Amino acid sequence: MWSPLFRRPPFVSRRVERLETPDGDFIVLHISEGERGKPAVLLLHGLEGSANSKYILGMHEKLCAIGWHCITMEFRGCSGEMNRARRLYHSGETTDLAFVASRFAAQFPRFYLAGFSLGGNVLAKWLGESAADVPANVRAAAVVSVPFDLVVSGPHIDRVLSGFYARHFLRSLVKKAIEKEKQFPNCVSVEKLRKARTLYDFDNHATAALHGFRDVDHYYSSQRSGQFLDRVRVPTMLLSAADDPFNPASTLPREIADRSEYLHPQFSGRGGHVGFVYGAPHQSRYWAEEQVVRFYQTYEQFNAEGV
Repeated sequence: MWSPLFRRPPFVSRRVERLETPDGDFIVLHISEGERGKPAVLLLHGLEGSANSKYILGMHEKLCAIGWHCITMEFRGCSGEMNRARRLYHSGETTDLAFVASRFAAQFPRFYLAGFSLGGNVLAKWLGESAADVPANVRAAAVVSVPFDLVVSGPHIDRVLSGFYARHFLRSLVKKAIEKEKQFPNCVSVEKLRKARTLYDFDNHATAALHGFRDVDHYYSSQRSGQFLDRVRVPTMLLSAADDPFNPASTLPREIADRSEYLHPQFSGRGGHVGFVYGAPHQSRYWAEEQVVRFYQTYEQFNAEGV
């Protein structure tokens, strides 16, 4: 909770690009320009986050400091304006990522990706389920605090701090789903959404209904990224903490990571959820963001040396 409550938002210079999608909708991108010839990184935020989430701003700041280009893709409905299509976003929706990644990978000879929380699940799932279609110049990826098993993590978050976090997310999620129903009458049950007290209920009555799942259990079981990790063919750092309040330590894919030459686990005992804060209170540092940048730089060095 340190970062959202006490971290000063890092300042970065960015431009905003509105990208039309093949299905007639739009995606908003926030882009920090780097130095010519330097790599680019695509970032994905978490549940109800945005390009202004502090960990996203922190990544932009760190990448700008080394001259790299940085692009944040905001999921549909997370840019302050409701999207046009009969859908929102969810933990396993990968078509927008595939569209944006292919567009920018074509512009930069060396391309990297990072996803946080829900965005990490989207990224890990895409890297595995679409391994043959990932652009060849994607050098490496990193996923932080991922709910590798939504069947466990989905209901778990509803119980954390007696549902405090779930209620926090529901305030904006329910509002968005009701607004979507105004665009597309009867696409969801407003009555059931108003009564939702858990994310499980929301995912059952909104996420599943809007995105073609039979119910919430079908959604959780089919969209969990852990089942796709053994297919990943891009060097990928898995950075998670055993004390993550949203994702129990039992969900960390230790055995899968041990069997894969492409997965590089960084499973720490402490760190919380997209937290990993250390240092003095007035000079706080963010270990996960530093590790992601260090991981990328390692692969840049390997490629430069022809390793």
